[in-house]
Amino acid sequence: MSSTANDYIESVRRELAVRNPGEKEFHEAVTGVLDSLAPVLEQHPEYRDFAILERIVEPERMIHFRVPWVDDDGVYRINRGYRVQFNSTLGPIKGGLRFHPTVSASIVKFLGFEQIFKNALTAQQIGGGKGGSDFDPHGRSDNEIMRFCQSFMTGLYRHVGSKVDIPAGDIGVGGREIGYLFGQYKRLVGSFEAGMITGKGLGWGGSLIRTEATGYGLVAFTREMLQTRGEDFEGQTVSVSGSGNVAIYSIEKLLALGAKPVTFSDSSGWVYDAEGVDLELLKEIKDVRRGRVADYVKERPSAELHTDGAVWDVPVDVALPCATQYEIDGDHARTLVKNGVKAVAEGANMPTDAEGIEVFEAVDLLYGPGKAANAGGVAVSALEMQQNSARQSWTREDIADRLDSIMQDIHRQCVEASEKYTGRPDDYVVGSNAAGFVRVAEAMLDQGVV
Repeated sequence: MSSTANDYIESVRRELAVRNPGEKEFHEAVTGVLDSLAPVLEQHPEYRDFAILERIVEPERMIHFRVPWVDDDGVYRINRGYRVQFNSTLGPIKGGLRFHPTVSASIVKFLGFEQIFKNALTAQQIGGGKGGSDFDPHGRSDNEIMRFCQSFMTGLYRHVGSKVDIPAGDIGVGGREIGYLFGQYKRLVGSFEAGMITGKGLGWGGSLIRTEATGYGLVAFTREMLQTRGEDFEGQTVSVSGSGNVAIYSIEKLLALGAKPVTFSDSSGWVYDAEGVDLELLKEIKDVRRGRVADYVKERPSAELHTDGAVWDVPVDVALPCATQYEIDGDHARTLVKNGVKAVAEGANMPTDAEGIEVFEAVDLLYGPGKAANAGGVAVSALEMQQNSARQSWTREDIADRLDSIMQDIHRQCVEASEKYTGRPDDYVVGSNAAGFVRVAEAMLDQGVV
């Protein structure tokens, strides 16, 4: 590996740290990508000549705005709203909105940066961005959620649109929030622009399988990884974290493929069900009752509730982190390896920290990073945009087939890029970063210094 490529990467990283002080999550996301790119830069010296790295780590636009609203008790509340439009080289910005107390400029930039390469891998002509607010929707009434969403969109609407930037849902932003956001946008601009947001209701421009897409796509990508070693999901024991849409629909697809998912979690604890997860009971508790994982244990004799440790303590064949960032640290990774895990694939965004990734890469297991493994959600968002543009509604079977094809293609790109730049077909970290980066970099060269 040439010192020139490494020196260039290090100089970009140092400059990034100086210009973005204190943004730990953003720094780690950029470092995780840049560390993979030395072999790419060796083969493409023109990327350095045209300052591709310097440009790709700097957002095209960062929007930070005040979100004032009034709660049900008449108390005035102030939150912060964010939208980072990171890179539109491949198409209009695409990325979710996250409503969670941990949201900050650093979190939004880390998510937006990752989204550039994830979206590039889908080959759906969409750029990368992200947004959200430090608003906590838990415990808020529907009317409070509506008032907050309306204020949030009032601050954002000038910067989004079907040809500019298309938000979607993420943590804390589901169908209810998407509806309120769209309604306020429609009121403000005075037109029905269905393609300006995705994750919509089926009756007004939404797509079938959008809710299931990230989970279904995650399992499809993991299936492709297992097949490279002559295996499939039949009879495999799987640990899943989280209990939102990604976790629930990963579990649904796992069961359909003959696997045995045995765990899930939320902020109150985690559940181990030795007989395998009862999917209908889990859906009833989380989707209908909006309950906690403890409610599942009360009705399922085979299940155990844990408030210490982690789902990663359970010996399994496959692990699918589907909750949030940094949920697998070095110790968790070592426990998984010690217990014989064969594959780890990320349904959440950056759920494995830097030390955990080092542990996985040091042993012979299959590790699928989120930008490749969880791209199914944004892929079906892009399919929703296509349906809106054509004023069509495709069948469930058609969308499922398209999603599966996209995930197979993402896997193929990762394998080919890994082989090209490392000499091995199974380095999915280098493969996903390199494949996504090269697609964006080549387009940036074509479009000039903008």
